[in-house]
Amino acid sequence: MEVRAKKSLGQHFLTDLSVARGIVDALVTDGYPETSGGGRFETLEVGPGMGVLSRYLLEREDIDLKMVEIDRESVDYLLVNFPKAAGRILQADFLKLDLESFFKERFLIIGNFPYNISSQIFFKILDCKENVPQVVCMIQKEVAERIAEKPGTKTYGILSVLLQAWYDIEYLFTVGEGAFNPPPKVKSAVIRLKRNSRVSLGCDEKLFKAIVKNAFNQRRKTLRNSLKPMVSAKAEREGWQEGQLAEFISAPVFGLRPERLGVDDFIRLTLLLS
Repeated sequence: MEVRAKKSLGQHFLTDLSVARGIVDALVTDGYPETSGGGRFETLEVGPGMGVLSRYLLEREDIDLKMVEIDRESVDYLLVNFPKAAGRILQADFLKLDLESFFKERFLIIGNFPYNISSQIFFKILDCKENVPQVVCMIQKEVAERIAEKPGTKTYGILSVLLQAWYDIEYLFTVGEGAFNPPPKVKSAVIRLKRNSRVSLGCDEKLFKAIVKNAFNQRRKTLRNSLKPMVSAKAEREGWQEGQLAEFISAPVFGLRPERLGVDDFIRLTLLLS
């Protein structure tokens, strides 16, 4: 029995077992407080497909594995070929899953993320960042580089800032097209995200996100222009006269483009615009 790769689901099945082993070995449990499950760490595999990671994850005694898979054909394949997967698979759309009701404690995430929804997966992870101390995943190489990138480059962007605000990110290794069936048209990469020590941004988190998104959505503009509506809203709230507004936007930060700002810079900018 084989599973047909479905373009609509962005499926490219990893077939290189050495790469699969490397991904699974990158998930570490040292240093995390034990869960109530007999010292095993609850772990969610996103999109197990034909079980190339699952085969190794199911062997690990330090994790309590659960899997979420949207494709019924893949679920049937896993149940036939991996008896240990019985009772561990939830057929559902990860993006619609209520993770807080599914997991009562902190949990780890691992998977070969569908490239067409990888950004959405990361935004969902950010929504429950307090309960997800580590993520190991394979994604498109370009996206991996963007996420791990530091300020000052053209690839640095929205996901870079929002994820780096809460996670330390490691680019682990690159995976070629030949490791998959069918081969994707792009190279892939494996990254690891570990929750950092930040407990609060110290500013309005909703406004922080809005500023980051607005700035990078017009990344060729200086912040003085891309954030003009937010600056105007601030001026209106404060009842500023024209001279006060001009003085405010003369601050050096507003003459920069967003890729020049690190996480702490965006936090200070958010406080300025609050």
